[in-house]
Amino acid sequence: MSSHDNRTPADAFARERPRPAPISEDDALTRRRFLGAGATAGIGALGLPASALARRHRPHSRAHRRRRPSADVVVVGAGFAGLTAARQLVKAGRSVVVLEARNRVGGRVVNHDLGGGAVSERGGTFAGPTQDHVLALAQELGVGTFDTYDTGDNVYVSGGQRSTYSDTGATGTAPLDPVILPDLALVVSELDQMSTQVPPGAPWESPHAAEWDGQTLESWINANSTTPQFRHLVPAATRPIFGCEPRDLSLLYVLFYIASSGNETTPGTFERNFDTRQGAQQSRFFGGSQLISLRMAAQLGRRVVLNSPVRRIQQLSGGVRVTSDRASLNARHCIVALPPALAGRIDYTPDLPSDRDQLTQRVPQGTMTKVAAVYDRPFWRDKGLTGTAVNADGFVSATFDDSPPSGHPGVVFGFVGGDQARTFNRMTAGDRRRTVLGEYQNFFGPEAGSPRDYFETNWAAETWSRGCPVATYGTGTLVDFGPALRTPVGRIHWAGTETSDYWSGYMDGAVRSGERAAREVLAA
Repeated sequence: MSSHDNRTPADAFARERPRPAPISEDDALTRRRFLGAGATAGIGALGLPASALARRHRPHSRAHRRRRPSADVVVVGAGFAGLTAARQLVKAGRSVVVLEARNRVGGRVVNHDLGGGAVSERGGTFAGPTQDHVLALAQELGVGTFDTYDTGDNVYVSGGQRSTYSDTGATGTAPLDPVILPDLALVVSELDQMSTQVPPGAPWESPHAAEWDGQTLESWINANSTTPQFRHLVPAATRPIFGCEPRDLSLLYVLFYIASSGNETTPGTFERNFDTRQGAQQSRFFGGSQLISLRMAAQLGRRVVLNSPVRRIQQLSGGVRVTSDRASLNARHCIVALPPALAGRIDYTPDLPSDRDQLTQRVPQGTMTKVAAVYDRPFWRDKGLTGTAVNADGFVSATFDDSPPSGHPGVVFGFVGGDQARTFNRMTAGDRRRTVLGEYQNFFGPEAGSPRDYFETNWAAETWSRGCPVATYGTGTLVDFGPALRTPVGRIHWAGTETSDYWSGYMDGAVRSGERAAREVLAA
């Protein structure tokens, strides 16, 4: 008789409970399924006795350590990575429990209800060419895509001057400014070429790893450009992409990020990462990007337990014990699907290897606030504008049209990152709103000053994110500690978009990492 024949109540529930029927859009977009039956009844439904919480305080006797697992795998985090891993494991016949600290699923991907069935996205929004894994997942779950609005001209603001340009030109979404064009062409071409020498799965193995990890993007730009206007523009790219300044970024990490903007058969490029047309911002998801995670969670049902932050992970003989605010679960393996900085805040017994612990101390999340204004209609389209602005001067470094497919209401969101975000977040709510709308008026005209709604999301202040959109690497970290990023520690495996070889920092990278972590567990 195999070990699977001696099943605990949790095993029986996870393996034998019928997969729920597809849910309606209204049901999917509410929290009742998870806050009610999914979270409140989740612990009991998994077969855990009422004493589960109390057991965490008992001495770990030999008999206690041999207690049968509550599940084959406990997944920490119900973002795209954790849900993907759980879903793959359930498909393979394993029992799984997903513990999520928030009262929702999706992690750094969350919808904002605009009313009337329309949504905007407070976090991850876009997908594009070579992001094959998230696009395949969305298709499997019945979540379609539509093109990001990109008809007309973009706006460019620098040195107090406003101009417009088409992204169909040679520079794509980057401004077609004759003053900076020579530097732009040279720098982008050189970065693309250098990135081909950086293995996406192991950037620390690049033949130039030590040299490139020993300098910042800012120092390299200063040595390889001539115009102050171009150097003034560079933070307008790093603030939305990384949530930080050029001085904060290892050159090797930036080159990895470029190399990561592709797939196994298509080399990454800066242009594919930065552009809308044929780039990472090309497509959006019907129903908002969080709908993908909501549908994954609906399939997993009561295996997903919300409001359950994990505090401790112990590796015992033959398994792990994962202790959250709601339960103490035994499992054969654990997948931690969190950004490295948050994963490092969990208490591990025994201690993590020093390389892994040192890594988590050195990779903070970017500083990012996403700001959005809602109008009755996307008036900028009538003016021949796409809704995209690149701003080298102010707080909002880049904007995009985030209107629903119908075009009503009109929504434009912007990214405030790095130094600008830290200053912005210290302002009063009223000053922040006036600042954003003032810049929107400069971009799109006086109508932008009178939205019917305005909302912002300070990701650095989110308890279970502590920043966005991605973890950032300063000089020396990838070479010294990078190999610890994905290496399992005993029965603990690591997932999350930061651990992906391709499209790190994006939803596609999160999905890829969840698939990889599930394969590791199944192989083990």
